[in-house]
Amino acid sequence: MLRMSKLTDYGTMVLAQLPAKHEGLTTAGEVASATHLGQPTVQKLLKSLVHAGLVVSTRGAQGGYALARAPDAISAAEIIDALEGPVAITECSSVDGGCDLESFCRVGMAWQRINSSIRKALHSVTLADLQHRSQPLPPPDLSAGLRDSAGAR
Repeated sequence: MLRMSKLTDYGTMVLAQLPAKHEGLTTAGEVASATHLGQPTVQKLLKSLVHAGLVVSTRGAQGGYALARAPDAISAAEIIDALEGPVAITECSSVDGGCDLESFCRVGMAWQRINSSIRKALHSVTLADLQHRSQPLPPPDLSAGLRDSAGAR
């Protein structure tokens, strides 16, 4: 199953609490309080997000954190890459991946196309999109895939 880690989910929550760079700074404690996450977890995430260039930090008594860019300029792909590494659903789909069977494989190119489509979808969703979901999404209809495959038998 493809699933991002809880830490990446929490990282998105942290990013959603940060102001844009020109709007001031927020402390790790304020983010922890707003998200109900532990301060050590928030600090760990902020460190990773600063290292990835998605967040800026300022030290000192008036210090804190802010988004390095506007929320509509940060993609879901960048968030996942910063906290999990690049999405690669198979070994041959990763940038530095290598498979001993690649020269014999008949399905690798299909998985690479699927991986590319997933990355394009993740690049099309921004932090602003993630922040502004006003109502819950309906649950996915997983039976559609079952009906399709049942009819193909």
